[in-house]
Amino acid sequence: MAIDFFINLAYLLGAVGFVWGLRLLSSPDTARRGNIYAGVGMCLAIIAALVAPLEGANNNYGWIIGGIAVGAIVGGISARRIQMTAMPQMVSIFNGLGGACAVVLAMVELVNMSNPTAGGIGIALLTLLIGGVAFTGSLLAFAKLQGLVWDSTITLPKHNIINMVLLVGTLVVGVLLYLQGPQMSLGLLLGFLALTLVYGFSFVAPIGGADMPVVISLLNSFTGLSAAAAGLIYGNQLMLVGGILVGASGTILTVLMCEAMNRSLLNVLIGGFGGGGGSSAAKGTGDEVAKEVTINDAAIQLYYSQSVMIVPGYGLAVAQAQKVCKEVDDLLEANGVDVKYAIHPVAGRMPGHMNVLLAEADVPYPKLLDLDDANDALPNTDIVVVVGANDVVNPSALDDPGSPIYGMPVLNVWEAKHVIVLKRSMSPGYAGIQNPLFFHDKNRMLFGDAKDSLGKVVSELKGL
Repeated sequence: MAIDFFINLAYLLGAVGFVWGLRLLSSPDTARRGNIYAGVGMCLAIIAALVAPLEGANNNYGWIIGGIAVGAIVGGISARRIQMTAMPQMVSIFNGLGGACAVVLAMVELVNMSNPTAGGIGIALLTLLIGGVAFTGSLLAFAKLQGLVWDSTITLPKHNIINMVLLVGTLVVGVLLYLQGPQMSLGLLLGFLALTLVYGFSFVAPIGGADMPVVISLLNSFTGLSAAAAGLIYGNQLMLVGGILVGASGTILTVLMCEAMNRSLLNVLIGGFGGGGGSSAAKGTGDEVAKEVTINDAAIQLYYSQSVMIVPGYGLAVAQAQKVCKEVDDLLEANGVDVKYAIHPVAGRMPGHMNVLLAEADVPYPKLLDLDDANDALPNTDIVVVVGANDVVNPSALDDPGSPIYGMPVLNVWEAKHVIVLKRSMSPGYAGIQNPLFFHDKNRMLFGDAKDSLGKVVSELKGL
């Protein structure tokens, strides 16, 4: 009785750690502590699960500790070596591994159930379905983000119809297995597993590169739901609570991301815009040509401005320019310039990518403006500096009904008095479409690596 009390207490404290940690993750200022509290909660949960009495268990602690050690070493090394630009890929892999764990647990239970019930079989099949989709879907998302595959090479004609057929077929096989009950065919079960894995891959295939932040959030919620379902299989309250928290938070974030793009989730899943593609000439429509600005002119404009707004994008992450960007910020602030950062909800390759990037450079959180606040402030801003962002500052979203991003809320940077865009070239963004902002009368282009260009701006500012 005493051990049961302490086990339940550890589960309760673990759940509190999860909830508290999730709450602290809502702000970059407290996110580190949030991760620590959630990690402590997970440690308590693991210890409680290991010491909990389980009828018929062999208590193979050697194998368990070995698995934990291997996982800790691989995870620790990966976390230390991963670059900020590859963080979305790492999140996708973690999602996929969580789904894979759910698949393994469900298969073991379905094959070895001693006293199967209809409810237990149904939950195990549901775990297998959700986990399988999360696993292969996350792997394909990783491959897309890493640039290993392109949408055009894996998307078939009428792919959404193919997905619908696959989904219906998978559900039919699942129902057949459920009706077979304890005497289910092993071959049919393996076929169901194969279908879930193929469907997970096919499900993500037509989704365009520009929608990857939404896909990551959605797959994260799938992984949480599969963990919750696995918790039901084992009657483990903490697995259930943790899975529900991940599933709910991922779902909420997915909805918020869709609202930020003014698109429905269904439109994201079947729209498939943004495969990324190719370069574009330096010219826009007609005889328009992008105008350039020199480092010296850019520094002088910034130095003598009253207000500056920086718009970070994936290019900032690629160049690892967040710290030199903060150095520009510090120099301007020392000269009395008001510097703010405009954060679009889908900037980067995953939700919160830019927030984490700037927090790494110790940019104060109050300097970060969300989409609405930034757009309100832009008409009164002297200069906007766009560092590596593209699609989130594209005016086609507002005035070109034929554009794939038409209707998506963007940062109206052209409403400021002047705009400077830092880019390596005139190539389009992740959505694969050209940006008319580059040819706007108020805009000037500063070509080159963002870190190098900003470093030169710093040198010029110090000399003024």
